Amino acid sequence: MRLPALSDKLGLSEASISASLLAWSLGALVTMQSMRGVMTRFGSRSILRVAAPLCAVTLALLAFAPSFPLLLVASVLFGLAFGALDIAMNAQGAAVERAHGLPLMNGMHAGWCVGAISAGLLGTAAIAAGLSFTAHLALIALASLPAAVMLSRTYLPDPAPEPEAAGNGTRRRMPPVVYLLGVIAFCAFMVEGAVADWNGLYLRNELGAPEAVAALGYPIFEVGMLIGRLAGDRVRNRFGARRMIIGSGLATTATFAVAVMSSSAAVAVPVMLLVGLSVATISPVAFSLAGDATANPGPAIAQTGALGYAGLLLGPVIIGLLSDLASLRVALGVAALLGVLITVAGRFLPRSGTASAAPAGAPAPGVTAAV
Repeated sequence: MRLPALSDKLGLSEASISASLLAWSLGALVTMQSMRGVMTRFGSRSILRVAAPLCAVTLALLAFAPSFPLLLVASVLFGLAFGALDIAMNAQGAAVERAHGLPLMNGMHAGWCVGAISAGLLGTAAIAAGLSFTAHLALIALASLPAAVMLSRTYLPDPAPEPEAAGNGTRRRMPPVVYLLGVIAFCAFMVEGAVADWNGLYLRNELGAPEAVAALGYPIFEVGMLIGRLAGDRVRNRFGARRMIIGSGLATTATFAVAVMSSSAAVAVPVMLLVGLSVATISPVAFSLAGDATANPGPAIAQTGALGYAGLLLGPVIIGLLSDLASLRVALGVAALLGVLITVAGRFLPRSGTASAAPAGAPAPGVTAAV
């Protein structure tokens, strides 16, 4: 949400912002593509204990980057740490689901929303107080580092891999549903990335909103995400994951179309709440189902995540390039079409399958609940 401030600090064009986002994306994708084998060998607990503190350190590097070339270097380093952290967090979430024998992923992803809302509100307060981009990010990094170290004591060990999985390593083929879930996650994360990285500029440049008002779009979107995820596990238990994903895809298309066709920030900003509510549960359910697809959730989540997070990381870059060719409004219209793709892909999910996690130590999950 501080991209306008970063643009002003270094005198960056929209194309240069896209390049910095691409550098971050490439760093994260390099890590994510290697995570399947790393997760098999080390597990999410060990990776989290290293990646979380590194994210704080590399965020500080982003804060103090004095030029565009050094910003690109810092973006790559932050992306490397972020990629490992995010995949490991989701694998740890699957381990918690199995330990409790309940679908809990939506509730855990609600924690991400709380952090994003807090970041958005802090960003708005920083803008109102005249805090610079550098000071803002540096303070966040300074607070995050000790928190990451303290939380490292709470992580659970991953389920022990089956002997066949351990012997074959990364060469073991994943079930096809893991790749389908990766496509669904790709589309959902691309919508989330579009709002996170471009919503502020869209509201300011296309709709003429003041920067402080434009900065509110993302936290309002995250409030919708938070509401959706807090209720998501109960909705999934009642209607099943398959119908939940299909319905969410349709709602994402409808709400995002209203946002990009609006001519007023007074309409577009509140609609962000509905967009967040619509897309909220898609990626958590995709990760949860991927974790249930094999006995050891880590590698399956890493594979789905490598596909899914490409949407979060590359999507905003694509939108930035399209905005240079046409307009930011037209480029963001792509996100509305992604809801259609989510709906179509959701129809190919099996009508029955693993919708809830098996307890730790249970055999490989099979067809246990309605999807």
